[in-house]
Amino acid sequence: MALLNLTDEQVATWTREQKDRWWLENVYRGDMAQLTLRSALTGFLLGGVLSATGLYIGAKTGIGVGVGLTSVILAFALFRALANSGVVKDFTILENNCTQSIATASGYVVSPLYSSLAAVMVVTGVIIPWWQLMIWLFVVSLIGVMLAFPLKRKFINDDQAPFPEGRACGVVLDSLYNGNAGEGMFKARLLGYVAGGAAVYQALVSTGWMKLIQFKVLMLDQWAGVKQVWHFRERLDEYYYIWAAKADGLIPTILGTDVRQLGLRLTLDVAMIGVGGLMGIAVATSCLIGAVINFGVLAPLMIQLGDIVPRTAADGTVIPINRSEIVNQWSLWWGVTMMVVGALVGLIAKPEIFKGIFKRGAKKSADGVDVLKHIEVPLWVSYIGVPVTSLLGAWVTHAFFGVPFWIALVSLPLIFVLTIIGTNSVALTSWVPTGSMAKITQFTMGAIDRANPASNLLPAAMTSEIASNTAHLLSDIKPGYMLGGKPRHQAIGHVIGNVAGIACCVPLFFLLFLPADSQGLRSTATIFTDQFAMPAALQWKGVADLIANGLSKLPASALISMIAAAIAAIVIELLRVKFKGKFGISAVAIGLGVVLPPEYTFTMWVGALLFWFMGRKHKTAGTKGHRIWVDGLEPICAGLIAGAALMGIGNAILNVALA
Repeated sequence: MALLNLTDEQVATWTREQKDRWWLENVYRGDMAQLTLRSALTGFLLGGVLSATGLYIGAKTGIGVGVGLTSVILAFALFRALANSGVVKDFTILENNCTQSIATASGYVVSPLYSSLAAVMVVTGVIIPWWQLMIWLFVVSLIGVMLAFPLKRKFINDDQAPFPEGRACGVVLDSLYNGNAGEGMFKARLLGYVAGGAAVYQALVSTGWMKLIQFKVLMLDQWAGVKQVWHFRERLDEYYYIWAAKADGLIPTILGTDVRQLGLRLTLDVAMIGVGGLMGIAVATSCLIGAVINFGVLAPLMIQLGDIVPRTAADGTVIPINRSEIVNQWSLWWGVTMMVVGALVGLIAKPEIFKGIFKRGAKKSADGVDVLKHIEVPLWVSYIGVPVTSLLGAWVTHAFFGVPFWIALVSLPLIFVLTIIGTNSVALTSWVPTGSMAKITQFTMGAIDRANPASNLLPAAMTSEIASNTAHLLSDIKPGYMLGGKPRHQAIGHVIGNVAGIACCVPLFFLLFLPADSQGLRSTATIFTDQFAMPAALQWKGVADLIANGLSKLPASALISMIAAAIAAIVIELLRVKFKGKFGISAVAIGLGVVLPPEYTFTMWVGALLFWFMGRKHKTAGTKGHRIWVDGLEPICAGLIAGAALMGIGNAILNVALA
């Protein structure tokens, strides 16, 4: 069935009853399988796996990686292959949509783990028990689901808002099932080949996998006398430094500081190449500018001036200058300023987002008939569920994290305001201003209670994540509406997806970022590492520290850098507005480049440059190069990310098991 749409005139003049009746008669596929056992199970499993890769990439880059189109392609290929072999019937288009809906919901629910919740643990020094993390995440995600479906009636049924990312999913699904199915299988094979290659490479640079193969499978330690595990080095410059140490070779420095202390390394991380491809050349270049300015210019200068120095830990050991110390002692402040001011200016500069809040809807139905009453999620579920779950969220935030209950309650009205802002934004641009929305709550709650960092971190985390989840879920509902799916099935699917993401990623969080030592003890000191920089959590922590301590304890150079960063962010974002997006530099991305390890920033830029160059080289549609590098960009990038991330997670598990 070809995708049907109302005309602009119909959207503007018809009542919602007319629109709903048109949809029910022309689009709705009430007799088609959607939320079946196999679609739910496939979505649950895919969601768990893909949310794990999202947690891995988020901890490295602070960027949430969408999994909607990836899950569409994987589910389509899996069941088409099984159907062709006669094992099962092929997925219906709505079963596939249900699978991607569940997988997508599982991906969005885990973002607090590498942002706000990680920041809470680092700031307080207290490890949140796994069961508390699970309960809090589920309650917050459930509030998002409760809010999403009443808003669906306005934004999707009535306003027919575009939701570009969700619409893209719907178009891809329609083309797979009603167009060229061979193209879908081609993209699936492309994703699989790239993921396999990335997995092999990641195994070759991983100590855990090589230890398993060399010592447990081949037993080289028993018959060949091998005592030390061999593996390729992901940091390619280590080969040079090994040679330089033996041959008294040149060690590069900037203003007398070893470039390795500055984090200026050459690393081949294939997952970062995939992230860079999805990021695009403009954003990746902005990140690189931030990294070069910070680590190549400002950090060496501040080390020379004495504003960044070796630090003595609580146990008396000296912590030498390294990338983490540079960021925490000095760079964090101007980087966070760049991101926060840039995000706020970017949000304010989009008046259409705010106009949508007050936009007059289509003509109301004279008799108030609810044509879709028998298939929509009943409004009473949200009318009762939103207040109940919101109060539960406030109580859980108080009971688990020590936030005064009245402060948690005061933050609740912001949920509705931020949700409307976020939904308007994603409906028009596919962008949710999570960072700027969080800071609104964080600074508001911080003004009320400066003494307790959790009082600004947790309410901000709750309100912004609910708003973000709701906005993303509405984008996820859009393809179901386009394809005639059952709204109630989508609601259940989102809850299943939330459970999948939480069940997979909370244990994984402890394994990757809070590993137990030889005595079984865990420490929040392991959350921020060179491998996992947690840039999103750093931003949350930076604002919390600023609220708690003010500006008085910062060196003068840091204050000057913050002022300069704020001015630069305003200028850059205003230039983006003036040139209507043609000015490619992003203040938010420059700030991100400050808190990211520069080796990752450079690798992402290389990935973005590769896909940009190949896209320009293969412009002509229909050619093999265009099919691979342009049409296949997302499958290739998803394959690089998934293959490397899953093997990286496996490496962490093996390092613990084989220790």
